[in-house]
Amino acid sequence: MRTLPLGPTGTAVPNVVAGMMRIDDKTDDEVKALYTAARDAGIDFFDHADIYAQSLHSAETRFAEALDLSSSERDEIRLQTKAGIVREGPYFDFSYDHLVSSVEASLRALRTDYVDVLLLHRPDALVEPEEVARAFDHLEAAGKVRAFGVSNHTPRQIDLLRTAVRQPIVANQVQLSIAHAPLLVQGLASNMESTGQSVVRDGGGLVEYCRIEGITLQAWSPIQGTRAGGGTFLGNPEYAELNAVIDELAARYDVTALAIAVAWITRHPAGIQVVLGTTTPQRITDAAAGSQIALTRAEWYALVRAAGYIVP
Repeated sequence: MRTLPLGPTGTAVPNVVAGMMRIDDKTDDEVKALYTAARDAGIDFFDHADIYAQSLHSAETRFAEALDLSSSERDEIRLQTKAGIVREGPYFDFSYDHLVSSVEASLRALRTDYVDVLLLHRPDALVEPEEVARAFDHLEAAGKVRAFGVSNHTPRQIDLLRTAVRQPIVANQVQLSIAHAPLLVQGLASNMESTGQSVVRDGGGLVEYCRIEGITLQAWSPIQGTRAGGGTFLGNPEYAELNAVIDELAARYDVTALAIAVAWITRHPAGIQVVLGTTTPQRITDAAAGSQIALTRAEWYALVRAAGYIVP
């Protein structure tokens, strides 16, 4: 986390990012309740995307309309948004024109002059690094974006961008949970040919690469599994063994099951941030509490085993 912008005070805050998804149908009071719960928990980082809504930028618009932040209040928080997905295609567009126009639309929707972090939203197979670099240079020089990152990128995809992009890549947002953890557990099964867990699915050592390069990993879908359609694993009978361990730890630490799911991610020394896409204020409070729990190694690995992964 050497290059990711800290909060305005420069102090440590819970490793939880409040994801502002599916809020475009929420009332002012409901959006304010989410925001207040986050701020009361010490969270100052809010994650957006142009497509996180029923129509382009409508969730960003709802966020800004409901909160109507003053300039001083805006400076107390960090806003992150994403660009690059053309949903109606569907396809990806990392061209200069698309990235710049998307960011400018996000700024208008969010009623702000700048975003703290811009992420390229998933990889574009047709990416031209020089186009991305031109967009980043323009957005930085204009003061519209302060830091840049990616989502779901492999190490070599990041390296390709770096052949032209001069700004640090400060974040990589990836899917990660106890029950969807190939990024963390494939290394545990290294050289074990008989198990699919050893298969490299991230281009090779993404977590280690990001730690070496000072890129903050952000975990999206932190309570989503892979069984029975990929819904949440909390309270799901498909994950009975995992939930038994989670419930035991929740009782031990006097927190909720969600807090333990978050604690498993934030316990990792990579300093992974949890992006919690919820519209329930209490879940934000619970998640922030989990980020303060330091699971022991034995507890962390017990959760890995209970999720069905091999710990040799």
